[in-house]
Amino acid sequence: MTPKRFAKLKQALTRRQPDLTVLADGVHKPHNISAILRTCDAVGIHRLHAVSPDGAIRRHHMMAGGSKRWVEVVTHPSVDAAATSMRAEGWQLAAAHAEQGSRDYRDIDYTEHIAVILGAELYGPSERALEHADFSIRIPMHGLVESLNVSVAAAVILFEAERQRRAAGLYDRSRLDPDEFEQTLFEWAYPDIARRCRARDLPYPPLADDGALLGNPLAGGV
Repeated sequence: MTPKRFAKLKQALTRRQPDLTVLADGVHKPHNISAILRTCDAVGIHRLHAVSPDGAIRRHHMMAGGSKRWVEVVTHPSVDAAATSMRAEGWQLAAAHAEQGSRDYRDIDYTEHIAVILGAELYGPSERALEHADFSIRIPMHGLVESLNVSVAAAVILFEAERQRRAAGLYDRSRLDPDEFEQTLFEWAYPDIARRCRARDLPYPPLADDGALLGNPLAGGV
């Protein structure tokens, strides 16, 4: 771990947005999941939520290129379970769905504690997801196609969220809990050591300002 690399990781983590997320409702295609994760990382989303009864999205997440390390995926067995859990955490749910009464996606305040529900590639959010949503948002379309690919729609919406949050100064300082910040930083910088520490129920060693290890918890062997 070089000091330059460590500084880059720390800067990216400082810009993470703990109160912006995506709830993927039945998004199955690996290339769409990968693209959504890349966009989440690009706009500073710390965790993505996903409805995945069979765990398929977890397997796709492990194949999602470089983004797999930077964006945590929280899976839920059903959309009802996801909504219940996320409501308890204070999330407002906005479904990306071009139904009558949907609001232009640019008219939403994305500086709030908000989750964007993105549905399956062909059908959009499920009926149950729409029932749980506080409101629906749409991307205006001026041609003959009715909708964008789900990963493209995710990028369009999330970069509007990024624009609003940047203007509000929400990327200017770390907004993660300090303990979570330090834990995540170590896991980003030293993923193999972190995995081995967790397997042995050992605390992570402290890091110097330049990212150097200040201890070796595995000195006794694996």
